[in-house]
Amino acid sequence: MKKLLQKYRDNRAEADRVVRFAVTGVWNTLFGILAYAALYEWLKDSVNYLVLLVPGNILAITNAFICHKLFVFRTCGNLLREYFRFYVVYGGTALLGFALMFVLVDGFGFNPVAAQVLCVPIAVSLSYISHRNYSFRAPKNKAGV
Repeated sequence: MKKLLQKYRDNRAEADRVVRFAVTGVWNTLFGILAYAALYEWLKDSVNYLVLLVPGNILAITNAFICHKLFVFRTCGNLLREYFRFYVVYGGTALLGFALMFVLVDGFGFNPVAAQVLCVPIAVSLSYISHRNYSFRAPKNKAGV
């Protein structure tokens, strides 16, 4: 009975984390759009709109990292290590998305919008699994446990 109750608690905790991940994703998307819009309005006369994507993405990814660390995964791990790993996951997911889009559109003739609709859930799922198991994974102790 104890094992069954523990499994229920573990499944419930994972389900709660997935919900927090989804809520955070909506917030992060809104924040990213607003951050870019603010930078564009502030600097549009002096900086190219494409160049503004760089600081806009840095702000958006940093916001996403903070939300994931504090709200979704609730870790107390090394801040810089987790931040670096978070960027690795973001970069890997973006590269996979580009490659998958290319294969679907140029290889199989999908409409780009339809291909994007297929790519988003794959990227989101991979992102969640990667952040859970890599970005915010608790470090092993020195005994390897």
